[in-house]
Amino acid sequence: MKIGFKSLGDDGLLSAIRGLLEDEGFKVHSVQDFAEDLLAPTGAVGKYEPAKTDMPDIERGLEVARAIGELDVGQAVVVQEGLVLGVEAIEGTDALINRCGEIKRGGRGPILVKICKPQQDTSLDMPTIGPTTLDHAAFRGFRGIIFQAGKTLLIDPQQVAEHADNAKMFVYGVE
Repeated sequence: MKIGFKSLGDDGLLSAIRGLLEDEGFKVHSVQDFAEDLLAPTGAVGKYEPAKTDMPDIERGLEVARAIGELDVGQAVVVQEGLVLGVEAIEGTDALINRCGEIKRGGRGPILVKICKPQQDTSLDMPTIGPTTLDHAAFRGFRGIIFQAGKTLLIDPQQVAEHADNAKMFVYGVE
């Protein structure tokens, strides 16, 4: 009840909770303070990289992801051949992948682009990718995943690389 209407989105809610905790004397720490090795690197995770022909979809995905992030809607978008198949909202990334897998077009598979919201407090929440994300995307015929290097948590990088290589997908960190 103390939070009330301060929570207009994920960021608003998390910031309000942080404020309440700090008002009570608690100090909130970020995961990267304790596990910096979880921050995703720039470049390929695994042996595949995006092709030059993937760049228009990647650029479109980054543009749309920034826009929905500024509105505190979500962190991810799925693009295929220039079309935005879906944006992440409250349902989360796995549900977005599954939903877009149902409506994807023929030809080259879609690309998931997942980045931090521009105003996101990374000490409270960060985009996260792990083997489960890869498994969902591979099952749904995605051709790759783009993430924001240094601002994304990468759970079990070795397993992510193995899953990506087995699926012949790229998983790639951009600045």
